[in-house]
Amino acid sequence: MRESLAEHGTDRAPEVTIVVPAFNAAATIAECVSSLLALRYPREQYEVVVVDNGSTDATPRILNGFRDDIRVLGETTRGASAARNCGIRNARSTLIAFTDADCAVEPDWLSALLTPLRDPRVGIVGGRILSRVNANRIERFGEFIFDQRRAIEHEDLPYVITANCASRREVLHEVGLFDVALLRGQDVDLAWRVLSLGYRLEYAPDAIVRHHNEHTIWGLVHEGYVHGFHGLRLTAKHAMLRPHAVHSRTNIRSRLLGDLRALARGKNRTDGLLWLLFDAGKTAGQLAALAERR
Repeated sequence: MRESLAEHGTDRAPEVTIVVPAFNAAATIAECVSSLLALRYPREQYEVVVVDNGSTDATPRILNGFRDDIRVLGETTRGASAARNCGIRNARSTLIAFTDADCAVEPDWLSALLTPLRDPRVGIVGGRILSRVNANRIERFGEFIFDQRRAIEHEDLPYVITANCASRREVLHEVGLFDVALLRGQDVDLAWRVLSLGYRLEYAPDAIVRHHNEHTIWGLVHEGYVHGFHGLRLTAKHAMLRPHAVHSRTNIRSRLLGDLRALARGKNRTDGLLWLLFDAGKTAGQLAALAERR
């Protein structure tokens, strides 16, 4: 039987495990953990589990400073999927929330994120992903890339971004956890499998995290490349779900031409240029993946 938050009672907050995968996250992990420990949520009702995925920088030393307040686990199989699966398997709670080591959560994040799970038909909840405070123009553009509302409410096949989401441990095990063979797009893959079981996805706009988006032109282009390269592999895995999503040189060229037309006609030339750069990187990634498959 699928459970709901109502089973935990309405007088106190439900218990939840927050899982954070971390790999060489020394620059951001302290801010992430500190924000989780400052949540406006009963401290005895949630645990923070950080899974160190074989970091070689100062991440283990920094995490050691939080050991009285969090659990630190190690996972030798590389990849965020393996790290998150380790956190799920070791979670003490039936509700599991996820964020990333380069995110900081806002104080009411957890309460807002868990509320839609009162409905047993909801398989995964995704919250809002904003850029960090005082971000530059390129970082703020990252909010378009990580637009959780669009991902959940406007895509033909909705998905949830794991920088800000929550589910039930039962649902995650039911779909077989994250696919460790996927180095990117694991969240999209998981969401599609959850949908295939008859659950639905829900957007929680008041559950806010702030993400360290790419802040340079090169970083934006590289992010596009990674999306394109791994996105093609994801589409190949789910070919039956998306029979028309064939990445050919023809539709790749059409997308870039569309970006150029939008840039020429659009009022916001900066956003148009950033979309063109991101999609140029995405095109390069898709072409590289196509060449690898030949």
